[in-house]
Amino acid sequence: MKHPSLTQRLLAEFLGTALLLVAVVGTSAMAADLSPGDAGVRLLQNSCAVALALVAAIHTFGPVSRAHFNPAVSAADWILGRRTGTGLTTKELIGYVGAQVTGALAGTALGNAMFDRPVTAIADTTRSGGHILLSEVVATTGLLVLIAALTRSGRGASGPGAVGAYIGAACWFTSSTCFANPAVTIARMFTGTEAGIAPASVPGFLLAQAAGVALTCGLVPLLYPRADRVPVERGQDATVSRPNPAAGPPVPRSGAHRLHGGTALNPRVPAQRSLPRANRPSAAA
Repeated sequence: MKHPSLTQRLLAEFLGTALLLVAVVGTSAMAADLSPGDAGVRLLQNSCAVALALVAAIHTFGPVSRAHFNPAVSAADWILGRRTGTGLTTKELIGYVGAQVTGALAGTALGNAMFDRPVTAIADTTRSGGHILLSEVVATTGLLVLIAALTRSGRGASGPGAVGAYIGAACWFTSSTCFANPAVTIARMFTGTEAGIAPASVPGFLLAQAAGVALTCGLVPLLYPRADRVPVERGQDATVSRPNPAAGPPVPRSGAHRLHGGTALNPRVPAQRSLPRANRPSAAA
């Protein structure tokens, strides 16, 4: 596939985030109609549908934008890439976050309209308390570390299923029901469904998610400090590290060619020293 332009990537981020919010709001409305008296069943319906929709969205738009759909993912990608010249540039970060927030708002409005509800309604569901904010820190950190683990170990192809599974599970093991996404949090202020969040609860959620980004940026370099390399085979120059084939070739930071291999949180890819011809590993190595 030809390297997508920034415009194409921003459109993919807009559409993917919108689809995610259509799923969140739409399943909440449907679950309320189908199971009005059983909160547990409603949560099961919501978590399964949202997880599956997220898998589909990542498969659909991942080849274009790497399927961030989340300002926390984009921010972590930008922060972790500052030192090594990888990840999003500042201009791209601003564009990604703008596309994600506007996409989330559009998806929320569409989800409301699809179930004959007011296109925009201010939510009144209060979500407060230290235990809920702690859950958001855990949910956000877990999601970002998962993405980094997949990308930096060359398992980016497993991303859609793994991320969908995590979100579906985290809806159950966190008392916040796993927002883990600033764009989602902001957009869910504007739905009268059970998925909503009262405006007064939003600042605490955003701070908790920011704390999750900070924790991730501290943990990832400790867990995967040399994720881009594999051991040197016996008989080769021990002073030269071979690049991990799964991590892809080095890419420049700027322009459309600065795409990274994986869903997000690009692995570190240092410059490689040239080997003498006789010592160069073959393509089959």
